[in-house]
Amino acid sequence: MALLHRPGRPAPTGRPRRLARTAAALAATLALLPPIVAAGGASAQEVPAADVDVHVNTQAALGRLSDTARGVNAAVWDSHMNDPEVATLMKTADVGAMRYPGGSYADIYHWETHTAPGGYVAPGTGFDAFMGTVRATGAQPILIANYGSGTPEEAAGWVRYANVTKNYGAKYWEIGNEIYGNGHYGSGWEHDDHADKSPREYARQVRAYAAAMKAVDPTVKIGAVLTAPGNWPDGITGEGDPGDWNHTVLSQVTDVIDFVTVHWYAGGSDTSADTAMSRLTRLPGELREVRAQIDRYAGADSPRIGIALTEVNTNTGGAQLTARPNGLFAADAFMTALENGVFNVDWWNTHNGPGAITTVDGETDYGDMGMLASGACTGDVCQPAPNTPFHPYYGMKMTSELGTAGDTMVAAASSAQDLSAHAVHRRDGRLSVLLINKNPDAARTVDLAYAGFSPSAAAPEVSRYARGDSDITDVTDSGASASRVTVPPYGMLTVTLTPKSDTGPGTSAAGTPGTPRLEAVTDTTARLSWAGTTGAARYLVQERDGAHTYLVGETTGTSVTLRNLPPGSTHTVNVLAADAAGRLAAPSDPLTFTTGTPADAACTVDYHRDTSWGNGFVATVSVRNLSDTPITGWTVDWDWPTDGQSVSSGWNATFHQSGRHVRVTAPENAGPLAPDGTSTASFGFVGANDGPNPDPTVFRLNGTVCAGG
Repeated sequence: MALLHRPGRPAPTGRPRRLARTAAALAATLALLPPIVAAGGASAQEVPAADVDVHVNTQAALGRLSDTARGVNAAVWDSHMNDPEVATLMKTADVGAMRYPGGSYADIYHWETHTAPGGYVAPGTGFDAFMGTVRATGAQPILIANYGSGTPEEAAGWVRYANVTKNYGAKYWEIGNEIYGNGHYGSGWEHDDHADKSPREYARQVRAYAAAMKAVDPTVKIGAVLTAPGNWPDGITGEGDPGDWNHTVLSQVTDVIDFVTVHWYAGGSDTSADTAMSRLTRLPGELREVRAQIDRYAGADSPRIGIALTEVNTNTGGAQLTARPNGLFAADAFMTALENGVFNVDWWNTHNGPGAITTVDGETDYGDMGMLASGACTGDVCQPAPNTPFHPYYGMKMTSELGTAGDTMVAAASSAQDLSAHAVHRRDGRLSVLLINKNPDAARTVDLAYAGFSPSAAAPEVSRYARGDSDITDVTDSGASASRVTVPPYGMLTVTLTPKSDTGPGTSAAGTPGTPRLEAVTDTTARLSWAGTTGAARYLVQERDGAHTYLVGETTGTSVTLRNLPPGSTHTVNVLAADAAGRLAAPSDPLTFTTGTPADAACTVDYHRDTSWGNGFVATVSVRNLSDTPITGWTVDWDWPTDGQSVSSGWNATFHQSGRHVRVTAPENAGPLAPDGTSTASFGFVGANDGPNPDPTVFRLNGTVCAGG
């Protein structure tokens, strides 16, 4: 099995390296929905024929950007952490969060004495100095309470000093860093002095930390550490534990925490940023699985618990860390995570220190996980002056061209795998679209089409970061139009469009409805409700399929029951309010839900994961026939929830997989399945997963949907 992180080692300068890491339409209402348009003033310059289509739908909201959306890590071993240039650069990039005191160092760091026994603490990196940089940036701190060698009382003392004595208003507090890496599962990089290193003990301590810290300041938000689904040690059950890390912890703490933290490094045997960009397709599924786990244990309280991605980078060492492709990865990773339900993304790291020296895209790559140069050397190769931005800084900065706190992320889909698209509908009515061309050799010409937005004839504002640019560059006069733009190879463009007069949500007398809530769900129905808004004559419920939406419900009230849904199916919906003239306001934030299986089914299937090891698992499936007639020659079918799941080998049946679909056929010598559940057919298999490993949602016995699963 591969570790998400590996144990760290000192950088050549003496600074530690990073420690080893998705019904039918109502025809009468469809007329209200604005058409898809591909419009814009004619360009004064000839533009090549398009080879990529991008569709943007402002009626499919993905959530709003928080004031802590963009963040960076800061470490007490970084002597440049509080240089004045850091605050200036981060403020310019609209950084809203700074995490301290530095990854795994958090579990050896004592805030009051500013010491980290067994580690290096640089001068001038104490908590007050850090808060000076945070305030100069206009950001918020995300602080990691020492779990590994600290106590709830020590953490409560830090809260008291920060928020009572100094009035810093420190809101977000994590309990430890990567505590699942404390050796409980055999590999350890995280310091943990507790005799009991199990997830049960961590959960017990989280409750104690939360009680002590909130007794000092009831407004603080407490975060518990989870492992990213599909990454080690996800799925592994330690000796004596009731389940793996995430399920054990969440089963005990959802009533006392306010958010969870996960770390995500693209990883893989190929450590290049190009490979990492392709592996970003795994991240949405992993974040959906985190939310599903929270839903399971928090129930109706789940929406209160946020998700923070407090460390992200391509890998934990190796090549292409400071080079241009990692800048593209940074922009793509920040927006992908934010669009999939996290409120905060923190890059590892601000400064980190050099590693292996390579040449990437004609430039020196310093093997450094930092956004800014530390000025240090590897052998006779030295970095630029301290605080010189590397490409990942400009990737993060480009996302600030896209939108700021309170703006709404909306669905955007690209027809090309090597061109990513992200979009934000701004509060002032403008629409910004970020296009990331991951092809190093060819420019991509993009046809832009819109649903729910009508661009004006004015030329769009265009920002570019590509080869030859030393910063985000204004190229508004480059000939781009609202309908077609060309993105340079290994380059990024942000295109900002103004709406046509008298169009858009701002013209509606209705406001934005509240986020829909799932009140009840069966195998074929779902009852939703939401907070109403002034000026609404009726509400439309729209389901999203990629960047496209279709109408599934309409009401004059604030609840609706969706019917005829397939069993075990997942749906993402938004609610829009229409005023008396039929003009649509901005959509609500989304709700994703999954239907169940029929309670009165003629069969049951029990799917049980016997063991897991991060990227593989063993499962047993048991089938019973509840009908009043025997079944001879049975088949069992299911679909995997994600692309990375598969059957490797099995027993007591014949297995066939095509895409996500699995069909299991009874062995030739199998007897009939007796009626009324009086006999059971069981089979098992070894499975593999590249990414998250959620259980299938529905099973069919000879085509009939079964209960359970």
